[in-house]
Amino acid sequence: MEKIINIGEYIELAVDWLTDNFAPVFDLIKNVGNTSIEGIEWLLVTTPFYVVIALIGLLALFKAGRGVAIFSACGLLLIYLMGFWVETMESMALIVFSTVIALVQALPLGIWAAKSERVERIIRPVLDLMQTMPAFVYLIPAVLFFSIGKLPGAFATVIFAMPPAVRLTALGIKQVPADIKEAARAFGATNKQILFKVELPLALNTILAGVNQTIMMALSMVVIAGMIAAGGLGEKVLEGINNLDIGLGFESGLAVVILAIVLDRITQALGQSNKKKVVSLSNIFKRK
Repeated sequence: MEKIINIGEYIELAVDWLTDNFAPVFDLIKNVGNTSIEGIEWLLVTTPFYVVIALIGLLALFKAGRGVAIFSACGLLLIYLMGFWVETMESMALIVFSTVIALVQALPLGIWAAKSERVERIIRPVLDLMQTMPAFVYLIPAVLFFSIGKLPGAFATVIFAMPPAVRLTALGIKQVPADIKEAARAFGATNKQILFKVELPLALNTILAGVNQTIMMALSMVVIAGMIAAGGLGEKVLEGINNLDIGLGFESGLAVVILAIVLDRITQALGQSNKKKVVSLSNIFKRK
């Protein structure tokens, strides 16, 4: 069937215009981004594996309990023994970098959307597009802007992983009871003080759920980013698929699963441990 409206052609023209006119900007972003990711990689890879495992195990122990701590330590040790430690740390570096960049943008947008209905109406369809667009599509402009490598993988990951954090930040702030905000205002709190000392603390549990979802989506996208030489476990999974190597595919996939479970359980536990603080803060304002 012949195309009547060729939207893709206009998108292609826009991308070509950006790459032609903003090449120095993209080069600068690429250099800074690659340096940051490689710095995190260097820190994780050069730190002895048993130190990394011990630190993650202790974090899991204090925040998520003994069961998660044992699983985290045993799972990460299994990854090391399977020979995927360096690739796992490369994936971890990309996840950390992408998650931080995504949250730096998502949290202010979520707060803005919670405070303004107009902004929310504008942002909502954009977030819908970002979430429903097939993840592979993001790799195309990423490669055109930054060539292949780690940064385009991070670029695609940030776009794919941002929406949950924006949505849940806005939702958390909207769910703060109005009477608590009125009580804070009656005590002379300014709008800024209400945001940082009332709304954000009370919404923190929901915001942390958004952080958890952002990390999980970043992990799934990091695997896909192996297609554009982003390194890490994604390249090992892709290598197993290309070579029909069942053993390599299963082992690298198992490493992804272990990393996902460890990150998921720890970040979920951070949200759960915040519930008591949220309840106590809420009760203080209600009593007053």
